[in-house]
Amino acid sequence: MTAAAGTWRRRLVDQWPALAVFVGFVVLWQLAVSLLGIREYLLPSPGAVLRAMGPGTDIPWAAHLWVTTVEVVGAFVLAALAGVGLGLAIAWSPLASRALMPFLVFVNTLPKVAVAPLFLMWLGYGIWPNMLIGALIGFFPVVVNTAVGLQQIDDEMLDLGRVFNAPKWKVFLKIRIPNALPFILSALKVTASAAVIGAIVGEFVASQRGLGYVIITTQSSMNTPAAFAALVWISILGLLLFALVAGLSRLLAPWASGAER
Repeated sequence: MTAAAGTWRRRLVDQWPALAVFVGFVVLWQLAVSLLGIREYLLPSPGAVLRAMGPGTDIPWAAHLWVTTVEVVGAFVLAALAGVGLGLAIAWSPLASRALMPFLVFVNTLPKVAVAPLFLMWLGYGIWPNMLIGALIGFFPVVVNTAVGLQQIDDEMLDLGRVFNAPKWKVFLKIRIPNALPFILSALKVTASAAVIGAIVGEFVASQRGLGYVIITTQSSMNTPAAFAALVWISILGLLLFALVAGLSRLLAPWASGAER
């Protein structure tokens, strides 16, 4: 057995409980629909949902999926950049911490569904408002985790920097940021899901493209299998983004990934 095959086998063994839960959920879903005789417009069967996801329908899934993917990735990148930048500022300066944290908490407590129409009024219809809504939902965990990771560090490590007379910026670069990396990557996993939610919220409010738009239009026409199909595509998109961040975490901070297992 090659090393690559062994790696894939270990990953499959690690993931079998999650796969078993998914398979069990689908089986129970199918049994519930079949045995209880639930009508399709109320709860479609998994087979009907799979057929609705295919290319043979009148819904251009590829176009809608592309729009939502761009919005989600853009929201994730904006949230990551803004969150890490603000977290660095808060950890660098106590004055910035006292000035920014109350305002950031205030922004985070705003109901995002109520803010979404304002973004649409200011920016018009399109991808950008949905990106910003997703970033607004997802940036706060990155800010908090970045600041905590930069500040919660062993005094011995800081003493080592003082011994070598390292300037403050070098202590940040060589000691604080590596220490904060697992915290940041952990927050980005949360942000991956939040970016998906934010993009769909924006599409619910006002959009003519995207998977959220598909859900709104198919619900109004009682095309429930297509609405479920859009939900499945949204979940797949969120899982892929989460898996990407998890892979990045194993690459950049393998010691933290090992601790999580």
